[in-house]
Amino acid sequence: MNEPQKTSSTDNVAVCATKIVGAKNVLTAPEDIIPYGFDGTAAIKQRPLAVVFPADTAQVSAVLRLAREHRVPVVTRGSGTGLSGGSVPVEGALVVCLAKMNRVLELDTANLTLLAEAGAVTQEIYDAADKAGLFYPPDPGSMRVSTIGGNVAENAGGLRGLKYGVTRNYVMGMEVVLADGSVCQLGNKCVKDVAGYNLRDLFIGSEGTLGIITKVLLKLLPKPAARQTLLATYAQMDAAAATVSDIIASKIIPCTLEFLDRKTIRCVEDFAHAGLPLDAEAVLLIESDGHAAAVADEAAQIEEIARKHGATSVRRARDSDEAAQLATARRSAFSALARLRPTTILEDATVPRSELAHMVRFVESVATRHALDIATFGHFGDGNLHPTILTDERDTDEMHRVEAAMQEIFDEALRVGGTITGEHGVGLAKKKFLPAQLGDASYALLKNIKRALDPDGLLNPGKIFD
Repeated sequence: MNEPQKTSSTDNVAVCATKIVGAKNVLTAPEDIIPYGFDGTAAIKQRPLAVVFPADTAQVSAVLRLAREHRVPVVTRGSGTGLSGGSVPVEGALVVCLAKMNRVLELDTANLTLLAEAGAVTQEIYDAADKAGLFYPPDPGSMRVSTIGGNVAENAGGLRGLKYGVTRNYVMGMEVVLADGSVCQLGNKCVKDVAGYNLRDLFIGSEGTLGIITKVLLKLLPKPAARQTLLATYAQMDAAAATVSDIIASKIIPCTLEFLDRKTIRCVEDFAHAGLPLDAEAVLLIESDGHAAAVADEAAQIEEIARKHGATSVRRARDSDEAAQLATARRSAFSALARLRPTTILEDATVPRSELAHMVRFVESVATRHALDIATFGHFGDGNLHPTILTDERDTDEMHRVEAAMQEIFDEALRVGGTITGEHGVGLAKKKFLPAQLGDASYALLKNIKRALDPDGLLNPGKIFD
């Protein structure tokens, strides 16, 4: 695979791009493009060559043909909420921001599908479905600002992942522009379709390295008739983990099964004032949804299991307002912790549920060993942990300790049968850990696919692998 190189014609690319998207849709001034040089990932940034805002697929295609002609790397961007450096540009890159391609194009209640442009905000997709009495389950923590194209490119997860799965489970089709500017339509509204390779899934989670997703066809579900939210409090993390294992073993799959550790509880309560118990080592936030009778039965079983495993209290939300307050408390964990230090590194590792308590304890030992401040929260129901390192990127010595801690955490996650990322993606931040997870043959296959679809290496170069 050839590496993209800057040529003397590179400086003309922005000028040429104005002929495609219009002068008002091209940014080149340093003060204008600085915000597009980083995403939600701490301590990673690089100023791009220029930023373009296409209005439709035809313009995306033309921009890619232009970039290929001048051998200029292209990085696709939505709202820039990614947490693995996936939308951080390389030097001399052209950022293609899809924020203006943000329409919900169709809501088909007969086929339970929704068609949206890649720049549509996830919350707006949820709201459009909800208004029609339907349900779009994926709910990444950034859903109020993140775009559906970015969700698909990163295969985003969320709090409801235990019961409903991740973004991949709701993508029925997409429109994608390849590196040479050609436009492909992948998938359709058919529930069953096994014609040829499943190319649609190839692009889900590809982080913009194989093509630019411009439209997404999503599967919707009937809206659950009822919900019940519970908050279980524990003096020991192991008891919380045992509760989770027993709930699943009892063939109960809650909509959400979240946890916060002691440090996160205190920060969130100070921030959100949701009535969380400050003396707890762990809390579980559990939500059951579905038919009202089934929800009532599940909630009763969950409460019984929690008390059996030593929950010091089990609180049921009295109404939808209290349920929303508890859910907001969990969703505010990152914001609450981010107030403590100048730099907040939100990590992402997933392990088998049987290893959860061990992994939380291991993270605590890593924090002690490297003299770091680490809080942990996440999706206990699906084994997805978010060790959150509170640091200061200006402190070189501390950042070296952070890197050593991250290496230990990911090594241990792999040792117990886990993965280096459950929902944030690989990007720049985790690519050095990927070979250890995949092994030589699988890693080579990944690179061969990239080489086949992007032989010039122009699409989001340096992400996932060098």
